[in-house]
Amino acid sequence: MPINITMPALSPTMEDGTLAKWLVKPGDTVESGDVIAEIETDKATMEVEAVDEGVVADILVAEGTEGVKVNAIIAVLAEEGEDASAVKAGAGDAPPSAAAPPLPPQAGEDGASSQGRSDPPPPSGGGARRAEGANGATKLASVDLGDDRIKA
Repeated sequence: MPINITMPALSPTMEDGTLAKWLVKPGDTVESGDVIAEIETDKATMEVEAVDEGVVADILVAEGTEGVKVNAIIAVLAEEGEDASAVKAGAGDAPPSAAAPPLPPQAGEDGASSQGRSDPPPPSGGGARRAEGANGATKLASVDLGDDRIKA
């Protein structure tokens, strides 16, 4: 089964990068830990190491390509014993899904509160009460107790 090599996220805020240089070519054998490419971000140039071992079947993103999105397939490895030319023909057939899971329904959309819960009644004696905002987040709202103190 072919192994997809994807564009790594080299920092928590990285969304895309430049594939500066390939250090391997189709037909090369790589082992786990081998440096296979150099990726440039807005802050640094980093080396990318192979996670799996196999034969480079196809390089899908050329050197110098800018704006390569994180998790995009950049190359395909054939496992030991696989025909690299057959892997190349089917490269990228099943890219990993990067779609976010669907959001749960908001209160009021289907007549019920989110995830079947209901907020507890406000505490007696005042202080603060819970209120659900427009985005479904629970926030505290102040309650006037009739005295001049400011409640935190």
